[in-house]
This record gives sequence, C-alpha cells and structure tokens, in this order.
Amino acid sequence: MEPEHASVKGRGSPGRPARPRPTPRDVADELRTRIRTGVLRPGQRMPTQARLADEFGVERGAVRQALRILQAERLLTNVTKGAPATVAPHSGGRGFPAGPGAPPQPTMAALTPRIVEAFAAPHVRIDALCLTAVSLTLAIGEPLRRIHAGELKPAKIEVRVLLPSRDIELAFPTPVDASETGRLQRRWLSHRNAQGQVLRHNLLTLRETHGIDVDVSFRALPFTPPVKLYLLNGTEALLAYYTVQRREQEIDHEQLQMYDAEGTRSVLFAFEEGAGPRDSAFVKQSLRWFDALWETISSGLTLTS
Repeated sequence: MEPEHASVKGRGSPGRPARPRPTPRDVADELRTRIRTGVLRPGQRMPTQARLADEFGVERGAVRQALRILQAERLLTNVTKGAPATVAPHSGGRGFPAGPGAPPQPTMAALTPRIVEAFAAPHVRIDALCLTAVSLTLAIGEPLRRIHAGELKPAKIEVRVLLPSRDIELAFPTPVDASETGRLQRRWLSHRNAQGQVLRHNLLTLRETHGIDVDVSFRALPFTPPVKLYLLNGTEALLAYYTVQRREQEIDHEQLQMYDAEGTRSVLFAFEEGAGPRDSAFVKQSLRWFDALWETISSGLTLTS
C-alpha cells in the first residue's frame, strides 16, 4: 500500500515539480475554456504565439495547431504565423451557460466556471475523485489567477483528491497487448504524480502570497474509478463518465494501441442542492459516498515515482 505523504499542512512550500508537456489538444482545451468563461472576450486579441508557447511549455508549432483547432470551431479568426489571432465576435464569452441548469458540456468547458464560482465563497471546499487530476489542475488555474489579481479573496481552501493507487492493475488505461502493461502503468503513474504535484504546489503558494489557510490532501483508491466526480462547497456535484475507447498514442517514441478514456472531454452533468428533490438527494448521496471512500477503503498516497 502507498504510504501517507500527500496530506500537506503548515506554511512550507515544496519545490516546483516538472509539468508534463501539453499536447496541442490540451492547449486548445484550455484556451477554449478561457474564451467561453470570458477570460478572453469576443473581439480581443490573443496573446502572441511566442507567449503562449512559453506559458504552456510547448513549441510554437503546437500552439499553431491549437489555434487552428479553435479556428475550425469558429472561436478564433486570423490565425496566421504573424499577428496574434482574434477571439471571434460570437464566441460565447461570459454568456456561456455553465450552471447546474445548463445543458451538459465537456469537462473543460463546464468545470472551470463552476470552480471559479466555488472560489467566491469565504471557505472553499473541493472534493474530487478522478484518474489523474489533470482537469482539476487546469480548472483551478483560473480562480488562482483571479486571486492573484485581487478579484477573489477566500480565507480558507480545503481540497481532497481520491486517485487510483499505484499498487493496483488499472482497468484503463491498459494496452491491447498485455506485454506492454508495465510501460503504460509507469507512464500513467508519472502523469498522476506530476499533475497532483502541480495542483498541490499551486494551491500551497497561496499561503505565502496571500496568507490563505490551505489544506491539500490526497488518498489512493484500490480500484480504477469508472466516473469522475467533483463536489463543490458541499452544495454541488459534477459527474462525468469515463468512456473507454480503443485508440493509438505515441509512448517512448513508439505507437501503442490501448484502451483509455479522455477525461477532459467527458461530458459533465451538474446537480445542485436546492434545485429540486432529485438534485438535492444526488448531492447528499455523493458527499456520503466520497466521505465513505475517504474514511474506509482508501489509503495513504505518495506523489513520487
């Protein structure tokens, strides 16, 4: 079982961990979220490709691929190698529906605005059950930016994250060829640990920069979660199914056939306490389920390889 090293309190701040290099699709997902939540407004010039490449730690070619994806979705115009692209006039902005009453949306479109609203509370509490925490890490970036800009001022932040244990054989991602299991498991573990370290570091930094009381804890599950669940301030539950598909991905410079689920694109369903008996019951039972997993069959988790 994994030893408990991932619950962090006090005012120490660990060294900044290395972040896995995002793909063009990852960059596009994050920029799409900024457009749809109003961070980037209709008609506004995008940052230069050089600046985006530096921010995401990728080559300019990857940035151009991401911008072309968004241009194909009609969210950007004027995507060239020269001047910065422009956010399309009718790209959504702050009018993008993101609340519990809105139609379900992919995780990276729907999660960020809900996390931002949760951070408007004096005491922020986020519980998450997921495969790697990549969606949560990306979504929390926007409220952190607003805290640094003085737009949000929570006094306390508590984050609990349940992730699969390194000691289990994952149901997914799993290779089609069983002989490749070890290599794929090591890659997933490295990704899980790196995302958790980035999430923890970014939150703990708020202690020293803004004096916010921060508590970040991780625990390991003895199974691969078939769903991802986010519980916000005890009043909202966001649920998405991991839909497993066969796909090919390059790992260690080789193409590997695997069964996997892309969590950032999983459709997120929102339930809110007070929105009706069914929603309220779902939120209550989701909280009970998460607490039961946390307090019983989960174990200590270490975010090292």
